[in-house]
Amino acid sequence: MRSSTVTTAALSLSLAAGATAARVCGANSSSTYQWTVGDARYDGADPSVASSTSTVAFSIVPGTGTGYATFFECMGEWPEAWGGWYEGGDKLIWGDCIWAGNGPNSDTTVSFALDWKNRTMYLSHTYACSDIEGSSALAIGSAPLDLACAATTDGPESCTLNAAAKPSITTQGRPAHASTGTGCADDAGLYQSWQLESWVRKYKMAAGTQTPSEDSGPAFTLRNMANSDVFACAPGADSAYRGDCAWAGEGESAPATTATFEFDSERDLLTITQTWICNDSPSYDAIGIGFVQATCTRAGDQLTCTSGPVWVGTDAP
Repeated sequence: MRSSTVTTAALSLSLAAGATAARVCGANSSSTYQWTVGDARYDGADPSVASSTSTVAFSIVPGTGTGYATFFECMGEWPEAWGGWYEGGDKLIWGDCIWAGNGPNSDTTVSFALDWKNRTMYLSHTYACSDIEGSSALAIGSAPLDLACAATTDGPESCTLNAAAKPSITTQGRPAHASTGTGCADDAGLYQSWQLESWVRKYKMAAGTQTPSEDSGPAFTLRNMANSDVFACAPGADSAYRGDCAWAGEGESAPATTATFEFDSERDLLTITQTWICNDSPSYDAIGIGFVQATCTRAGDQLTCTSGPVWVGTDAP
C-alpha cells in the first residue's frame, strides 16, 4: 500500500477550499490559461529493489511564473517500465496537484500526467463557470520538458529541469457540461473525463502492518465533465475494490449509459469505465485511470480516508 504521509498534510489544504474566482466557459468560450513549470524531478526505480518505483514531482505556477502568489505540487509514481502509462499500455495515469494554500486559487482541481518516453507533461484543471450558474468546466494543455538526466552504472536515473528551462503550458477551456443524454454520436465526439467527489474509504490495519484486515472499499460521487451524467459509486458484494455506479443524475434512470470502477489499493490507482449503449451506432467505452491519495485519520486500528475533488482523464488530449 502506498504511503499517504506526504499527501496527508497537503490535502488538508485541499482544492476543495473552492475557487476564489469563476470563469467564462459556455459553448462559445475559447478561454485559454497560462501555467509555468517552476521545477521538475524524475527519479528512476532502484534496480537493486524489486518493488522500487519511479517517482515524479512538479511545481507548477498559474500565469507566467513571475510575481506569482500561489503554486501547486504534483507527485506520482509507477513501475519504471510503465513510463506514465498504465501497465505500459495506451492509458495515461493522471495524478492530483496539491494547492500550496497561499494566495488566490480559481480552480476546483488541478491534475497532471506524464508521457515519460516523449518527455511530455499534460496539465488539466476544472473550475466554476461565471456564465452558467452551478456548472463547471475543464481546460487541458501540454508541453515538452527539457530535462538534464544522469545515472550511475548500478543506480537509478535521476533527471531535473534544466536551469534555463521554465516550460510554459497553455490550457484550452472546453465547454461546460452538456445536457444529460446528448446521444451516442454527440458523446463519442467529446473528450471524456470525470470529477470524483465525496470520496470515503474505511479500513482496519494494525499499527506497523501494511495489509488491512477489513476494508470497506471506496465510495464516491462520479461526475462526467463532458455531460451532466452523475453516478453514486460503491463496492459490489463480491469485492471491496470493484463496483457498479448507480445513476444519480436527473431523471429516474441513466440515458443508456453505465459506469463501473476498480481500485488498486496497493498503488492507490482508480480505474473508471463508462459505457454507452447505442441503438443507432456501435456501443463504446471511455476508460480513465488516476491516483486517489486521500487524507486518513486513525482511531485505534480503524482508518477513515477522505479526499477533496479529484479529476480523472482518459486518453492524451
